[in-house]
Order: sequence, then structure tokens, then C-alpha cells
Amino acid sequence: MAVPILTAEEADKMRVAGKLAASVLDMITPHVVAGVSTGELDRICHRFIEDELQAIPAPLGYGGSGGVPPFPKATCTSVNHVVCHGIPSDSKVLKQGDALNIDVTVIKDGYHGDTSKMFVIGKAPVLINRLVQVTQECMYAGIECVRPGAYLGDIGAAIESHAKSHRFSVVRDFCGHGIGAVFHDEPQVLHYKTRDRGIRLEAGMAFTIEPMINAGKRDVRVLPDGWTAVTKDHKASAQWEHTLMVTETGFEVFTLRADETPPWV
Repeated sequence: MAVPILTAEEADKMRVAGKLAASVLDMITPHVVAGVSTGELDRICHRFIEDELQAIPAPLGYGGSGGVPPFPKATCTSVNHVVCHGIPSDSKVLKQGDALNIDVTVIKDGYHGDTSKMFVIGKAPVLINRLVQVTQECMYAGIECVRPGAYLGDIGAAIESHAKSHRFSVVRDFCGHGIGAVFHDEPQVLHYKTRDRGIRLEAGMAFTIEPMINAGKRDVRVLPDGWTAVTKDHKASAQWEHTLMVTETGFEVFTLRADETPPWV
């Protein structure tokens, strides 16, 4: 497995792309309210990415192989029991108590910034709020494992340990990924523990950490649209995502938002 190592110039481009991706989530936050459709949220993000950021929404038109059509929208919007890759729609109107993940990837000067954030609409059940919080903690636990010489598998082990301590399950069908000039590159970043601890991390490696944590069982299925993944038991799922790079002393997160204070700050 050949994992790309960013040059200093490439790392600078990733910083820009990551900052722009984070700014989309900052921008859309006030618009995420009961009564708005995921289709409208997507249009707002799409316009902002193209008109304000002068960037490209990477999901739009992505894929399209193996009988699956290209992804039709600029963002992924996954509500409640949708695990990931939810397709925005005017018919999907948010209501009180919903949990929504908005996943944004922008391309700027040929490099990708990929990130997602959970939103809870109004007053939600305690379980939903706890799932959302624990999932973010899982992502942070994985990030804090990153440093030169650490094993890639340490990330998944930390994530699964934290999720299980709260009686939640980790989705195994999807994973984090290398990222840079290529949207989905090596390495694959699993969010659960395996016997093989994987490769040793090196400075300059860039990838996403994006755990999907379920309130029920880990099993998922993909709907006939070829994209939307849902929990088989219809229980809630949550996801958070950041793009980061291994540095000489630890890690640098490219997609930190204005509204978050991670534990390492």
C-alpha cells in the first residue's frame, strides 16, 4: 500500500481547502432549522462553494460506476437512521428532534477538504444528544492517536473502545480515507479494532477520520438509489469527520471549525 506524502506546497493547498470546507459548515449552521428541506440546505451550500469560495463541490457528479449513478448533489445530508451519503431532497423537511449530518467536500486548486458536522434540530431525545456527543468524542479519540510512528490501527481501536463504553456500535462498511489531490486515496482508515495494527504513520500522510456510530446494531444496507446507507434496525446513527495530516510532532487538523474546541486545544 503506497500512501502519498504531501510536500510543503501540497500541505499549504490542503490547509486552504480544509479551511474552506469548514467555512461551509459554519455558514450553513444558522439555516439548519425545523421546516427547511435538505434540498434547500444543499442549494445554499452549493451556491456558497461556487460563488463565494470559488471552489468545486467534490460530491457533485462523483462516482457513476458499477451501475450506480453519479452522486446528484453538492453535499451529503443524512438524517436520523441514515448512516451516510444521504441525497438532499426538497421532500425531506427537517422537524423537531431530527439529527442531521451535513458532509462537505470542496476542491480548491486541485486539492480536497472533507469534513462533516452533526446538527440536532430543537429538543431531541436524550439518546440522540448522547449519540451525537459520543460520536464526536470518538472522532477526537481517533485523532489524538495520530503521530509519527503510531500504527494506523490505533485509530480504530480508540474509536471502537470509546463507542462500546457507551454501548454504541461502530459501522464497519465505510471508513476514512487518504486525501489530497485525489478524493479517496490510500490509506483506508478503519474505525474499529483489528488484529493487524496496519502501517506506521509518517509525517506528511493526510487522511480523514470519520466514524459512523449507531445507537443500535452496526449493520447497514444501501438503498436502491445506490448511495443512501441506512441502519438495518432503523435506529439512529451519527457521524463527524475531519481531514488531517501527520506532522513531525503529532497532527494538524485542516478542517477545524470556528464553533469547536477540541480536547487538544
